This record gives sequence, structure tokens and C-alpha cells, in this order.
Amino acid sequence: MKPMLKRALHVVPAVSLALAVAAPLRAAEGPANPQLQAQLLKLGDGEFASYYAYGAGPLWIAPDGSLNPAANELLQLMQTADDDGLDPSSFNVEQIQADVQRMVADSSPAALAQAELSLSRAFVAYSTALRRPGEPQMAYEHNYLRPGARGTYSVLAEAAKAPSLSEYIQGMKWMHPLYAPLRRAAIAARGTSPRERAVAVANLARIRAIPPQPGGRHIVVDSGEARLWMYDGDVAVDSMRVIVGKHDLQTPIMAGYVRFAILNPYWNVPDNLIRKTIAPNVLAQGVRYLKTRGYEVLSGWEEDAVPVDPSTIDWKAAKAGKLNLHVRQRPGATNSMGRVKYEFPNADGIYLHDTPDKSLMLKADRHLSNGCVRLEDAQRLGKWLMGAPLETPSGKPEQKVDLPKPVPIYITYLTARAEGDGLAAGPDPYGLDGVQLAALATNGG
Repeated sequence: MKPMLKRALHVVPAVSLALAVAAPLRAAEGPANPQLQAQLLKLGDGEFASYYAYGAGPLWIAPDGSLNPAANELLQLMQTADDDGLDPSSFNVEQIQADVQRMVADSSPAALAQAELSLSRAFVAYSTALRRPGEPQMAYEHNYLRPGARGTYSVLAEAAKAPSLSEYIQGMKWMHPLYAPLRRAAIAARGTSPRERAVAVANLARIRAIPPQPGGRHIVVDSGEARLWMYDGDVAVDSMRVIVGKHDLQTPIMAGYVRFAILNPYWNVPDNLIRKTIAPNVLAQGVRYLKTRGYEVLSGWEEDAVPVDPSTIDWKAAKAGKLNLHVRQRPGATNSMGRVKYEFPNADGIYLHDTPDKSLMLKADRHLSNGCVRLEDAQRLGKWLMGAPLETPSGKPEQKVDLPKPVPIYITYLTARAEGDGLAAGPDPYGLDGVQLAALATNGG
């Protein structure tokens, strides 16, 4: 893949909100106003009433009646919701502004409560909409991996726990940490080419398919840039280059749990490679080709499968795809899996694995595999996954080692990234941007 090209972009001014405030904006501190609290219980309904009933003070209104600066941050986000692929008009920003203006003019507990509830309802609606992934959908091994909907109480309670509500809103902490920086870059790209900005929006849609993991670790593989990140909570603690699928054998957008490692793995050769590589080489060099590279032909993939004499096989038929063969490569220095593979069960047979040919990691375009993800440093990833160095006790093939705890993995596809105050635009090796841009246009995004 070619290096991403950084473009210096003009940063547009912040959206004017026309929000009047009675005092300088500052975060709410101290106990809630009892009269305001009573009005919140009177005007609130459903889970909003439940949230305030348990003694939770206002999020957006300070004890002195001033507005928390987080309200401005929230309104800016909703006014630019088209960058999220959402309709800004669906969040009733004008009504919220009217409620705030009324609060300033009136400052009664009822007016303050109405402004507080308007902002809370809008925040719940906006954050919930963002956690519904757009197209294209990611394939999930389990529903726990999805960015699931949260209840009103949970949304408000999480925001209330933030050390700074303003930083929480500005950083969009309810989203994956990749999201807010790219969104700011998309905002900065307003006024540049429509396609560049549309590509940024398409990439945001892909990131929305990855939920935040505030309490645990997870892996993100970007098949666009061919790079892997290891996250601890919302912090990327390490990364490495990877090799991913070719254009005609793309690494799919998917999510699963890395559950175990296989030490000294066999490589089960895919059918297409038997036709394209193995059979032609056997026809050209004889069955010695198989022996020198550690290949063997089996009667099947069952555990009790037995070796088949390769000299008895019609390799011309195999090359033509008329013969269904089972070929694997034994563990060793030349094995295409290297010394370890990490499995997250999926229907596509995709996994992470070591590779003996490290020189390919130096290539700018690393879209070279048959769909699986080859690792620059499989041992380093293993140490992070296991919490200790990964050791192979013997030369026995296919030694399974369970992870102490399954680790979520998300494979996405990004062609744009935030770099400083600008947008780093990369190539589209799989041609997915064009497909998604057409879908966004059709849906009015």
C-alpha cells in the first residue's frame, strides 16, 4: 500500500450557536438546587425521571444557573451530524436553543429544568444514533461484539462520571477512540473537494461499527493501511505492520474473539492455491517439489486422515480444478504459518499468523495474502495476548494454547485518518469507497 498522503486543510471556524448565557460558562459544581431537582422530577418522564430521582444532579446546568460548556460542545456536534451520516434536523437543535434562551430570560427552576431535560434528551438520542452502525455492516461472531444500544440511564450515568463533561462530549468518549479525531478532520475538510469529505464520512461509518472497550483490551486491524493496533481500553499501547488480502482475496470486515494460539501449526493449502501453485509446480518439478517444501497430501481433513502417495495423483486434473485434494504443509522453518497462529473462529477461515518471509513487511503495499493477516511480530502479539512470553514446549505439531481471556478483534478498512489538524488520505486498494459513497448518496447521507 502506498504511504498515506497528507493534505494541509483549512480548519473552518466553530459553528455559531447563538446561545446566550447569564454567566461565564463553567462546569457545574456542588449540590443540585433542590427546587431545580424537584422540577426535573416533575417534568421528566420514563428513564429521565428515574435518573434524576436517584439524586443525580443536572449535567448541563451549574448550581448558579449558568450553562456547562459541554452544552455548546453537544450542540456543535448535533449541528454537524451530517458528518456522521445523520440528519441534523432530527435532533431539534432550534428547540433546544429556544429552551436555553428561555432559561436565560426566566432563570426559574422550571425553565432551568426544561433546558436540562432538552439537552439530556438530545444527548441520549444523538449518542444512541451513533451507536447504530451504518452500511456496510461488519460481520460479528457474537452480539456482544456489536456497538449495542444503551438505556437512557446508562447514557446519562456514564457522562456524569466523566471528570470533565466538556472533554467527554468534545472527545465523544462513548465512541471508539478512532472516531472523534477523524470526525474533527472531516469538519476541517469542509470546503475542500466534496469527494475527500465524503470519503471521511464513509470511513466514520466503518469506525461506528467498532464499539468502545472502556474496561478491557481489544485488537483493531486496518486492512486499508495494513496495520494492527493493540488497545488497552481507549489507549493504543502498541502496533505493527501486517500483510492482508489481495484485491481478489480481500480480508473481510469482521469481528470476533481471539480465543487460542496454535503453536507449530500446519498450513492447510486453499483449493485455489493447489490449482494455481502446487499442481503446476509438481507437473514441472515432480513430486520432489512437495517433499523439499514440507507438503503432504492427505485423504481428508479428518483427524484420522492418512497420507496419500503423491505419485498416484492426477496432477493435470488437479491443476484444472477437476480433483479435490487435501494438501497441507508440515511445521518448520518454511511453513507459511510461521511458528504460531491465533484463531478467532469465523466462517471465512481468517486468522492471524506468523510468517517466515519478513522482508514482505518492508513493502509499501502489503496487500499480498490470501485473506489471512500475517504478523510482523507474532511473538510480541503473543506476549501481549497471554500476559507472558509465548513458549513452544516441543516440536509437536498443532499445540493449542488457550488465552487467559478471549480478546475481541475488529478488522476494518480505513482509507482516511486524522493527522494533526489535517486529513491523511490513502489509496482505496479494495475499491470499497466508491461502493459506500454510492450507498451514502442513495440514503441521503
